[in-house]
Amino acid sequence: MNQNKIVNLINRVLKSNGTKLKKLDEYMYWSPFVSHHKQKLQVNIRNQNWHCWVTGTGGRTLFQLFKKVNASKQHIDELNELVGDSNIKYKTNKETKTEKVNLPESFKPLWNGGDSITKRHALNYLYKRNITDEDILKYNIGYCDEGKYSNRIIIPSYDSEGQLNFFVGRDFYSSNLKYLNSFTSKDVIGFELFINWEEPIILCEGVFDAMAFRRNAIPLFGKTLSDSLKKKIIEFQVKTIYLALDTDAQKESIVISQFLIDNGIEVKTMKFEEKDPSEIGFKNLLNLLNKTNTSKFSDIMRMRLKGF
Repeated sequence: MNQNKIVNLINRVLKSNGTKLKKLDEYMYWSPFVSHHKQKLQVNIRNQNWHCWVTGTGGRTLFQLFKKVNASKQHIDELNELVGDSNIKYKTNKETKTEKVNLPESFKPLWNGGDSITKRHALNYLYKRNITDEDILKYNIGYCDEGKYSNRIIIPSYDSEGQLNFFVGRDFYSSNLKYLNSFTSKDVIGFELFINWEEPIILCEGVFDAMAFRRNAIPLFGKTLSDSLKKKIIEFQVKTIYLALDTDAQKESIVISQFLIDNGIEVKTMKFEEKDPSEIGFKNLLNLLNKTNTSKFSDIMRMRLKGF
């Protein structure tokens, strides 16, 4: 497969020059399906997957793309010579399965009226953590008073289409198990529904940290980047990312910083001393954001030399 010839052909069919991404074999084009100020059509010239990130239009072969944009018979014949029979079904190396995530059967939204002792305790716990009524409504926070998730705050996470992709269950009494989350993959993007990828992104460990920032913050549900999040960061060409991990995540912070810097992303690592982001408060977090400088490769090397 002559990749240069394929790129040249796609350029002619789409009447624009593709921008090569750092990810191998990936190109971005002006989408023929929508008028947008940025290139939003992503094409992989090796496995032929293509996708418009605005309209959701996509497919698994370049033949599908060419037919979708009414390419000429000459262009389709030329593509056939370059990649083979149009009836071949190209597959990705790894088939992915979407897990269905459901809220617990006993889930009750905290914003939807009603009253009980359990609900009062749940609200009291949230208020002590500086979670407001607006936050409760925005994130659809609820609680359970029976079943496996009894006496737990339930904080859902929704993807860009508004579909539930994960939830966190936080005990609001004093059990030995603080967190009991959904038994589904963490290879998701937390709070994706509220993320503007064209603005700086804040990465933090937990949902309470993310809510404390109030804007464009993604909970990692841990200390590492999921594959889905890595892909989305690269695809949307995010320019700046703030790392807001807890003080005990120095090693993980270095790994994430290295990945982001290697992909041309400006990294700003926030320092919290002994407190977690959720304990600091929005105004103090905002001041800290403004004071945080860009991390450099030398900073990472210095941390490695210190043993992290």
